[in-house]
Amino acid sequence: MKGRLHHTGLYGVRIGGFSRLLRPHALRWLAGLGVLALVLLLCGVTQGSLPVPASAIGRALFYSATLSAEQQYVVWDIRLPRVLMALLCGAMLGMAGAAMQSITRNGLADPGLIGVKEGASVVVLTLVLAFPAVGLVWRPLAGMAGGLLAAGLVMGLARDVSRPRFVLLGIGVSWTFAAGIGVFMTTADVRDVQTAMMWLAGSLHAATWPLLVVALCWALPAIVILLLTARGADVALLGKQAATGLGVRLARLELLRITAPVLLTAATVSCVGSMGFVGLIAPHMARFLLRGGQRALLWGSAMLGGLLVLLADLLGRLAFAPLQIPAGIVISLVGGPFFLLLLWQRRDRL
Repeated sequence: MKGRLHHTGLYGVRIGGFSRLLRPHALRWLAGLGVLALVLLLCGVTQGSLPVPASAIGRALFYSATLSAEQQYVVWDIRLPRVLMALLCGAMLGMAGAAMQSITRNGLADPGLIGVKEGASVVVLTLVLAFPAVGLVWRPLAGMAGGLLAAGLVMGLARDVSRPRFVLLGIGVSWTFAAGIGVFMTTADVRDVQTAMMWLAGSLHAATWPLLVVALCWALPAIVILLLTARGADVALLGKQAATGLGVRLARLELLRITAPVLLTAATVSCVGSMGFVGLIAPHMARFLLRGGQRALLWGSAMLGGLLVLLADLLGRLAFAPLQIPAGIVISLVGGPFFLLLLWQRRDRL
């Protein structure tokens, strides 16, 4: 039995009554991605208009007086929340895209391509501008309502989430909501338009510790749902009849695996604005690097999504200094051609 497992690249681990099958290939890649994330995080904290030596930050963990008051403010109140928010939001979008592609069995599926981002953006933008006194905690809830509205509309029109028209209808709904945003941008006060443009571009400049806590609190339930339903999602890939025969409740599984990505996407949009293509690119990269089941795909997509957003934010902040380009724009420069390439590869199936 062990020989067969090793032949497939799996190794069994048993500790007392607990046993688990592990894939060393995937673990090595995840460890490498984790190290790369730490390197980029350190770069994001130390580099900028006020360079701070990495050694000084290391010493400041034990002796706070190592950094000046200005350096402490820049590092702990501005840069650290920003890079952590980039990692968290990228991970949320990566996991959302992986779950959406799995449940729809469509490599083009992404919360941003079926109108979830635009639906959430419309509602959150209305809440921010019309009711500015409303607390940050309620923004993800409003965004989730808009995202669920868009997803429900697309599901109702498509009737089957596993067919290509699900994505095509999603793109149409997405553009409809985008048109609503465009009407606002051309008729609103110029100060509101400037605020909306910066937010819609997907900028991390406003990241703070309270906002990071809000994003994490809304993300944790959705992440737990996706991880708990990962095994059922693996079985569902065998087909409806086989999955039903093996005891998987497909209706409940689809509801959970679509609601969780909507919640993750809405939380991201509510905190940092719209960032397209992360949920599309990260799962494809994870499949190429890791292989394996849904649990490995989710973790890999989270790691790669976080790295994509963090790298995009670093490039936008440092490459064109003193000008800062929002991370959402940097990602779109790469994501647009990537999406066209995927469309070309599937041109005979759409």
